[in-house]
Amino acid sequence: MADHGCKKLVFSSSATVYGCPKEVPCTEEFPLSATNPYGRTKLFIEEICRDIYCSDNEWKIILLRYFNPVGAHPSGYIGEDPRGIPNNLMPFVQQVAVGRRPALTVFGNDYSTVDGTGVRDYLHVVDLADGHIAALNKLSDRNIGCEVYNLGTGKGTSVLEMVSAFEKASEKKIPLIMAERRAGDAEVIYASTDKAERELKWRAKYSIDEMCRDQWNWASKNPCGYESSSDSK
Repeated sequence: MADHGCKKLVFSSSATVYGCPKEVPCTEEFPLSATNPYGRTKLFIEEICRDIYCSDNEWKIILLRYFNPVGAHPSGYIGEDPRGIPNNLMPFVQQVAVGRRPALTVFGNDYSTVDGTGVRDYLHVVDLADGHIAALNKLSDRNIGCEVYNLGTGKGTSVLEMVSAFEKASEKKIPLIMAERRAGDAEVIYASTDKAERELKWRAKYSIDEMCRDQWNWASKNPCGYESSSDSK
């Protein structure tokens, strides 16, 4: 990038760099301590970005710490279609709803939360896209340096609350299998969005119900994802 005179960078980081926070909401100043390999990759690249800026302050870098992006474009033409077994909640839920999987496995129902399941900050992908536009606009500031911003709603939603919202949107029952906790999973994690609201002039607009509505709109129109049903067979 430097060889071609491009010294502006927006990096897709993750809330996993906060590890298992001792309190919530997470501010950008919280200690960083990834507890799984995915989070460690994000943390390492954040450090590389900070080192790049320290070595050459002509760089302008924004690190966006995503919380849990979900949903789909409201048109139903663009959505999430992971290959193999999904690693995240919502694509798994949608595959159960369309009949591609028999049940949803819930990892841990004995947490100290409202219903015993883990709590996360879910963010509509359209809000996430708008956050990127806000970050690109911020790079025009003269002295941006290397800054970090949380992208989330600032609200926590449990696994069972999200399942209930998806059942309402889809009018489908989601069978559940309760399993042990997964190593490296935080109990509760959600964002403080004050800095993004103040400096990026960005704030999430979509609710959990709207995230589920748009995800089901995509899933119901594309039950096999981007493959045709004959391809999947």
